[in-house]
Amino acid sequence: MATHGVFEIIQLPNGDYALQAVGEQNEQLVKISFGKEAKAFLGDREVSIAKAMIGAAVKAVESLKQEDQKRKDEAQKPRVLH
Repeated sequence: MATHGVFEIIQLPNGDYALQAVGEQNEQLVKISFGKEAKAFLGDREVSIAKAMIGAAVKAVESLKQEDQKRKDEAQKPRVLH
């Protein structure tokens, strides 16, 4: 996953929603696509749901990064041998 500092949520020409780094027009990090029934049910709330879903994905990735860093930190601690 890219490590850019600023991201934006955009709506693609086909109606899907995507997360991308600002200035990276051709590489979406996450895409959300709703089927016809979901679009009909959500109506004008579709954008809010897409934002919430993308936000949840970003939080999950951040959590994974923190877990990985914790493991690396633990692996670098000196072991006490008696």
